[in-house]
Amino acid sequence: MKMFNSIKRLIYIVLFYSTTQVFSQNLTYVDNKPLHLGFSLGLNTMDFGVKNKLEKINGAKYYGDVSHLKPGFSVGIVSDLRLNNYFNLRLTPTLHFGDRSISYNQKTIKSVGGDSTLILGDRNITSIPICIPIFIKYRAERRMNYRPYLLWGVGSYFDLGRNKTNPVLLKTLDFYTEFGIGCDLYFSFFKLSPELKFGIGLNNILVPIEQRNEDSLSKEDKVFTNALSGLNSKFISLTFNFE
Repeated sequence: MKMFNSIKRLIYIVLFYSTTQVFSQNLTYVDNKPLHLGFSLGLNTMDFGVKNKLEKINGAKYYGDVSHLKPGFSVGIVSDLRLNNYFNLRLTPTLHFGDRSISYNQKTIKSVGGDSTLILGDRNITSIPICIPIFIKYRAERRMNYRPYLLWGVGSYFDLGRNKTNPVLLKTLDFYTEFGIGCDLYFSFFKLSPELKFGIGLNNILVPIEQRNEDSLSKEDKVFTNALSGLNSKFISLTFNFE
């Protein structure tokens, strides 16, 4: 919560400062340059699209779901190529730090007396993905020191934080699509661009038990993977680009 409050205060400061310059246009010709370079800082939260097998395992059914989201941190590099007055091509390699948790329930099927449900708790999965997306950026007309825009792109995802002893193991490589909105804010010496983006993984990134070293997992740990038929990556990021 402290991190979110700090970001909220930063947004208020940026908006207050930018409104004081509404009558003077900054960096008048900056958008005419063919290439922009910069860096980005931001927050992220990672999620899963969970697919359960819903098959009996030792007389019980197991269900996994993401019950809550955790904040993470992002840092990246911005490369922006001007195509024309309204469209830009952007390459923004970004390193994300974050965690995801899957909550499991065990439902025991009884012939008499009704079914019973047991909460098994959470299994935490740490991820440090480096994402390499290519975006098409569509910009509206500039109004003084503001210029809103839309983003859409595709990219590849390499997870550097895999732990092969975790009961749930993710694949190293994934591909995803990402879309979002943002606004260029022009200051005297730089351009600040807050962005809100949503990403959806295109592949099943769950490593099945058959492809793992089963000797490294206990019988109880195998259940957490066998209960699932697939996991798709999802993430949201709030990024501040400095160019």
